[in-house]
Amino acid sequence: MIDDVLKNQNVIWAFTGSASFVIQGMQMPVHDIDIQTDKDGAYKIEKLFSEYIVAPVQFCGTESIRSHFGKLMISNEKVELMGDIQKRLPSGEWENPISLKELIKYIDFEGHSIPVLSLEYEYHAYKILGRYDKADQLLAFIKNSSYKSQ
Repeated sequence: MIDDVLKNQNVIWAFTGSASFVIQGMQMPVHDIDIQTDKDGAYKIEKLFSEYIVAPVQFCGTESIRSHFGKLMISNEKVELMGDIQKRLPSGEWENPISLKELIKYIDFEGHSIPVLSLEYEYHAYKILGRYDKADQLLAFIKNSSYKSQ
């Protein structure tokens, strides 16, 4: 449903996190759906799915990550929107928001062409966030499977 609504909109977006990993062939549970976009995309997606808002998009964060963040509940699935994500670098500075266009790849999944972030990018992002277990899982999958990067 999400991709059906967004495919005809002028929004740069991609699935990220566990939903993206499963779409790309990894085996793991999916507890929510994460969508990464830019700042404008976060607010546009929120507007397009306004009847599903649980937490409105607003700029917020933690010690290690910040974004224009909001939550939706669509068909009993938690959906998190993240626009212009910035991660805190080891130097303590915040990285600039990334340009998603170069990181998105399209995967044929259940008859749909689904935008996802490359697993290589995800691997590096999890390392910056200090989530080494997840980064190690991603690296092992990249090295030991038929996964093809962009």
